Amino acid sequence: MNDNIPFIRQDHVEKKSIFYVGGTYSQKEGKKHLYNQMYVEAYFPKQLLYPYPVIMFHGAGQTNVNWLVTPDGRMGWADYFVSKGFAVYLAEQPARGRSAYHPEENGPQIYHSAEALIQRFTSNTGKWPQSKLHTQWPGEGIDCEEHVMKQFLASQVEYLPSNRDSQKLVLEAGQELLKITGPAILLTHSQAGPFGWLLADACPELVKGIIALEPSGPPFSPNLNCAEAKNYGIADLPLHYDPPVENPQKFKLRILLPPKDGLAAGWILESPAPQLPRLQGIPILLLVSEASYHAQYDHLTSCVLQQCGVKHDFVRLEQKNILGNGHMMMLEKNNLQIADFIINWLLTA
Repeated sequence: MNDNIPFIRQDHVEKKSIFYVGGTYSQKEGKKHLYNQMYVEAYFPKQLLYPYPVIMFHGAGQTNVNWLVTPDGRMGWADYFVSKGFAVYLAEQPARGRSAYHPEENGPQIYHSAEALIQRFTSNTGKWPQSKLHTQWPGEGIDCEEHVMKQFLASQVEYLPSNRDSQKLVLEAGQELLKITGPAILLTHSQAGPFGWLLADACPELVKGIIALEPSGPPFSPNLNCAEAKNYGIADLPLHYDPPVENPQKFKLRILLPPKDGLAAGWILESPAPQLPRLQGIPILLLVSEASYHAQYDHLTSCVLQQCGVKHDFVRLEQKNILGNGHMMMLEKNNLQIADFIINWLLTA
């Protein structure tokens, strides 16, 4: 055993599974191959304490590694949730990581520079007001900090540039996954936020809760200054609005001014707003950390959900005395404290 490699015991795991869902055959020159399948790994506790499994969806440039281990070798959320009695499924987006990427069908991929990743996820020098509060990134001492940073940067992968394409692929494969798992709780992060809204909108009977960690936003356009809707508010794909919204140009928007310093102004719906009846009645937690770039605008997403009749708990971690976290909260020094908060929320939702 190499003492330089961190090991995590999994005494709480009774069994595991690895399988794929989704996928389409492509026929070329008399030969065919499968593409757009989604890799899934599943972990089951020795003592199952909760009826609904948790399906974890990673964000842009990420893989299931986000949930398996932290960059400094501590227990990730997958193991921790299993240790608390949950069955856990980890879904790796199609055309990403161990879900095969085929450039002929999927098109080009993109990736972020190390400088951009460090500024956005690990430093306290970002270009948003809350960034200076970031204290939870792991690593103490120069050697440790360099090792942790290299482990994190090494885990970053290429991904499809179109959010719409990614949402379409996960929506197709995710519905098949829900048929396998049965009713489940969806835990989404960042780019994966719309996966939760879309899957709940497509099959609400199979979604028993949504934990949206800083979901993709702000609503209607990634540009806070854009007064025209570029998507369907909380997703790039159509949702079952009532009355129906045929295309984003049909939305009527108005500006929401920031209620206090540090919160960005942005666009929400004019009243009366169209409703999202299929998302109503599902327990939803929208969770935002203190120092993330999302801290400046996730209140806009919460406001739009509320306008559309979707009751939810909008929680800023600092309100619960969980301080100093950035966007990659599941990897940071207090990651298990945040996991405990989520688990306690699930028990009372």
